[in-house]
Amino acid sequence: MNTLFVLLGATGVGKTDISILLAKKLGCSIISCDSRQIYRELKIGVAAPSDEQLQQVKHYFIGSRSIEEHYSAGQYELDALPIIEREITQNGSALLVGGSMLYIDAICKGIDDIPDILPETRQSVKELYEKEGIEGVRMLLKTLDYQHYKEVDLKNTKRMLHALEICMQTGKPFSEFRKNTAKPRSFEIVKIGLNCEREKLYERINLRVLKMIEQGLEQEAFNLKDKRHLNALDTVGYKELFAYFDGEYSLECAIELIQRNTRHYAKKQLSWFNRDKSINWFDITEQDKILEFVKE
Repeated sequence: MNTLFVLLGATGVGKTDISILLAKKLGCSIISCDSRQIYRELKIGVAAPSDEQLQQVKHYFIGSRSIEEHYSAGQYELDALPIIEREITQNGSALLVGGSMLYIDAICKGIDDIPDILPETRQSVKELYEKEGIEGVRMLLKTLDYQHYKEVDLKNTKRMLHALEICMQTGKPFSEFRKNTAKPRSFEIVKIGLNCEREKLYERINLRVLKMIEQGLEQEAFNLKDKRHLNALDTVGYKELFAYFDGEYSLECAIELIQRNTRHYAKKQLSWFNRDKSINWFDITEQDKILEFVKE
């Protein structure tokens, strides 16, 4: 049937448990699509699958890179596609699991051929941001690429910095590199969305953060604090604890901020996914329906 099943949903909704059931049903491996679980130094704070779960089904892209390495959605597309195609050749289907929106798009649509950023270019843009703030970034982007300036979320610092890096490195507007046309794939793509009531999701997130603290997230973050400048650690669960270590606020406040920022991220994910009308949505309680849907 040559099908890639994509199991997606907001953080904390429960994708891992259902993905293992699905993989066993399909007789295939799990190809993780999580931009943070790919780093071997990050385990508790990114809710990486447990050793027991990893033993049940073969997983790709879990703990396979170091936070010292620069990794992107474009590189993920190059790395993951051959594995997906091999799985489909062997099993007739493959299973992609995660909630990282750009990584999912990299596989389902393809990433535009945008050049990798040189360290010196990234440093120049970073210094501009530190010196002139977000307003300085906006103004320079407006000058170098007015088309993208009109389209980008002007509150999304990361996206604007990335666009500016491309402009400065290539001497061309970032918008010239964006084709916005899906690349052809050799397989059918079927998307399965996991969801639950918003209040229930937020409760799951709050409880999961508390569980992470119990499992040792504070120590995990403390061991990484000297590497906080790395892009991989500019993420919810770690940056709040780094600020706590700096004495900016209490541990209790840091935990509340992790919960709040994770809820905000989940809301952002759902807004992104809700624009995609090809997703087949199921409640997390409907495991049997999901398995039946895949069987059909």
